[in-house]
Amino acid sequence: MMKMTSAYANKMLRKLNEDKEFWRSKEKEGCLYVAALDEEPVIPEYDYEEVAKNISEIDEKIVKIKHAINVTNCNNEIQVGDAKMTADMILVKMAQLNRRKSTLDGMRKQQPKSRINSGLYSSRKTAPEYQYINYDLDLIKREYEQIDAEVSAMQIALDKYNQTVEFDVDI
Repeated sequence: MMKMTSAYANKMLRKLNEDKEFWRSKEKEGCLYVAALDEEPVIPEYDYEEVAKNISEIDEKIVKIKHAINVTNCNNEIQVGDAKMTADMILVKMAQLNRRKSTLDGMRKQQPKSRINSGLYSSRKTAPEYQYINYDLDLIKREYEQIDAEVSAMQIALDKYNQTVEFDVDI
């Protein structure tokens, strides 16, 4: 049993994935070789059982670490402003708010009135067309700022949680 934070667990997961990629690369490079009929083959060093065992051990550690992260993310509440939320709820909520923030960002950048260029000029002269916003630009800007502040507060709370809350991992 080992105690770790989410931040440490994620660093461990990156390291394990690098190690797994090493063994996968070793397998890819060593499991086949090419030799001409009139030459002595150069057979790469490769041991299937060793490679498979190492990959399996790494996968088992990854499963245990990810499970421990998921369990702690579902069971521990984090104070965000006036509300308490679990880490998994915060992650879902942040994704929702970021999508909404992106929409509002596009809306807040619009001009109240803009000319539409059709790009097609004909011999007959047509009156220019204009595009108008159909919303209160100030309201959109305020809503964007409110959501941005909410996402920032969640991220700060989640960062603090990831750096400080310890949980047990059976590796």
